[in-house]
Amino acid sequence: MTATAAAVLMQRLGLTEDELCAALGADPLSLIAGDLDDKPQLPILLTLTEEAAERVHPDALRRWLRVSGPQGRPLDHLLARDYAGFEDALATLADRGFVITGGGGPRPGA
Repeated sequence: MTATAAAVLMQRLGLTEDELCAALGADPLSLIAGDLDDKPQLPILLTLTEEAAERVHPDALRRWLRVSGPQGRPLDHLLARDYAGFEDALATLADRGFVITGGGGPRPGA
């Protein structure tokens, strides 16, 4: 994968360089050099977010990443490299749209 692919993900989700590095488990030099062949999560994240990017306005997708939804903040899943949790949040976005919850904790009855 190239630095361009990382830049696409960064721009698509509105990530900072530090957030992108944390999400991929990459150091800044590897990111700049495009030395990301050992990061299989990058093409997976690009694929997972592509549909959302086509269905949701870019600004809404970037906002969605940073607000608490039914599964918590999607950004927190990325930073923890909890890709399954991030994928679940994307599935909720696809199924229910942009859903924001109160304090980010468990919902009553959930």
